[in-house]
Amino acid sequence: MPSTKRLVCLANSRTLHGRCVAGREWSGAEAGGWIRPVSARDGGEASEYERQYEDGSDPRILDVIDVPLLESRPSGYQTENWLLDPKRYWERVGRLSPFDLPALADPVAPLWIDGHSTYNGLNDKIPIAATESITGSLRLLEVDWLRLTVCRPGEAFGNNKRRVQGQFRHSGCEYALWVTDPGWERTYLARLDGTYGVGECHLTISLGEPYQDACYKLIAAIIPVT
Repeated sequence: MPSTKRLVCLANSRTLHGRCVAGREWSGAEAGGWIRPVSARDGGEASEYERQYEDGSDPRILDVIDVPLLESRPSGYQTENWLLDPKRYWERVGRLSPFDLPALADPVAPLWIDGHSTYNGLNDKIPIAATESITGSLRLLEVDWLRLTVCRPGEAFGNNKRRVQGQFRHSGCEYALWVTDPGWERTYLARLDGTYGVGECHLTISLGEPYQDACYKLIAAIIPVT
């Protein structure tokens, strides 16, 4: 039934046709479960109109937001999905500091299932058949170091588009995942191809919708430790 959930925004990431906004419920003192407001369209992306505040601005990472929702709408391992109310504005009611992030981070654990990699990635995919045991598709984790690589992964196959990939270590495992945080993408695509050190930070990791025979781990937000 319709309700309003208060959450801390921990991702406003790029998708094929819109944005994926997600965060953890916030009581004012402690964090609750993850929520991903989704539209009724295929893919569930939130349009600019659907996710905006009344003044037309877009949610930012660490905003505390009241989000009007219609009902829980889980989809497979994306158990955090809630159907957004497209007729009502989202309302920013506060803002947290990066120093509040440790209270929002998930326990240290492997990123669902490891051991499956794409040609350019590392531990970045999970076969669809293996997702039946997964409940949940969002994590906030703290990493001691992050490297960002700007490259042209499809150049050998005639695709000259550049992408940004993040490499880090977590729970004893190395990862190389594509970045879908639009602000960090823009910043690093403006640089020359190469690898850049970011240092200690928090990362929001999202397990995207199924594509062909797998789903993919993505860096949905990069939040520096300041």
